[in-house]
Amino acid sequence: MSGQPLRTILIVGGGTAGWMAAAAIATVMPNIAVELVESDEIGIVGVGEATIPQINLFNASLGISDADMLRETQATYKLGIEFADWLEEGHSYLHPFGAFGVPINGVDFWHFWIRTGGRVPLHEFNANSVAAATGRFAKINPPPPPNSPLAKLFSAFHFDASLYARLLRRVAEARGATRHEGRIVEATRDAENGMLTGVTLADGRVLTADLYLDCSGFRSLLLGETMGVGYRDWSRWLPCDRALAVPTERHEEPILYTRATARAAGWTWRIPLQHRTGNGYVYSSAHVSDDEAAATLLAAVDGKPLAEPRQLRFTAGHREEFWHGNVIALGLAGGFLEPLESTSIHLIQLVISRLLTLMPRSLPATGTVAEFNRQSVKDYEGIRDFLLFHYWANRRGEPFWRERRATLPPDQTLADRIALFRETGRITRENNELFAEASWLAVMLGQGVEPAAYSPLADLVPEQELADIMAMLRDTTAQAVAKLPFQAEFIRGLTGV
Repeated sequence: MSGQPLRTILIVGGGTAGWMAAAAIATVMPNIAVELVESDEIGIVGVGEATIPQINLFNASLGISDADMLRETQATYKLGIEFADWLEEGHSYLHPFGAFGVPINGVDFWHFWIRTGGRVPLHEFNANSVAAATGRFAKINPPPPPNSPLAKLFSAFHFDASLYARLLRRVAEARGATRHEGRIVEATRDAENGMLTGVTLADGRVLTADLYLDCSGFRSLLLGETMGVGYRDWSRWLPCDRALAVPTERHEEPILYTRATARAAGWTWRIPLQHRTGNGYVYSSAHVSDDEAAATLLAAVDGKPLAEPRQLRFTAGHREEFWHGNVIALGLAGGFLEPLESTSIHLIQLVISRLLTLMPRSLPATGTVAEFNRQSVKDYEGIRDFLLFHYWANRRGEPFWRERRATLPPDQTLADRIALFRETGRITRENNELFAEASWLAVMLGQGVEPAAYSPLADLVPEQELADIMAMLRDTTAQAVAKLPFQAEFIRGLTGV
């Protein structure tokens, strides 16, 4: 294969990861033959039904409109994530998409808010927070001017992952991707160069390609089992190792945010769709039994369960390499970070985008593979630290939560970030990491980490002038959101249903 042009890609496994990859590659690189093999005998593990705003970029690249998403996947809009009982029981906060206020004289808004002692709640300066609290939402077309609060109203989706995969399959096949039905019984490697040479199906067919994408789920059939790439275990820092999921009948009009509620040994999720509600419990089996976890989940749901709780077992972490030889892992085949901040589907999107950006002309491609792996590890480490912070900053009394307060990653990155914010109110962002300053601000304040100071540059604005600016920002945000329709009305207008 050395020096041979890269002309064919075989995707092993369908579901969200497989069909996202097939649709994207078939759309962007029509000169490459895209094939996908999956078996109807094998169940699909849904990696999550909640997303972050970057999903809009992916859909737009495929020509998938909001109306398509709403009609085809039973989607609702999402403006952020509510964290209930994470700091302590009875306390909650929203991690919204989008910024708080606007910079003043080049200084981040929250420094001025800290200067005022936080007399006005910070969420009143964030359009997403105000909209989520009132149930109002619309995508403005044409887009509002940059100085409008609604210009910072960012949204994602809650959707049915299996229906999304079905939509992506139609897109992929319409653009030339080929699907093979069959169960893989063997994957083979070249004895000399270690490259994967093909996969054999139960009916004897052999499928070959130049590059293979492993979307086989937790099994990691190609990268893990066949190529022998090891797994970097992060359960020391993120010990939740099981999840139970159960859908329920829709109980009320869907809210505009995902809800994550802390429990004695983990947390439960609630994701509102048009036709049902997704519920689950992510927990540590060392701290609660499966039966107790199921009882906790079922006691917490609203609406009638539509199925028995389904269990998933996992180990937080990732493969030591995401690309080895001519195999790249996507989704669960490459790693798993619990869906606390709805990053599962985004991690798939990142791998696809990175592959398209770094796509070599031929294999092997040593430099390309090394850079691909370096960037992929950084993605996982950045998300790991953000998730870990939620656990670390708590005042709960259960053993699980007391243990979390004693655990930070082995390097100083997260500890230094916390210390910087506590001392100065400053937040740094490096190397285009996923979570921006506003996200860290929302979660740090929500989890009880208070800054002792703020930027001295914030003192340069006279007190009355600052008061007038803040009143204007708060009032214009409230007034702009109040003119929006309720979510259900906006969805009906787009879908005609």
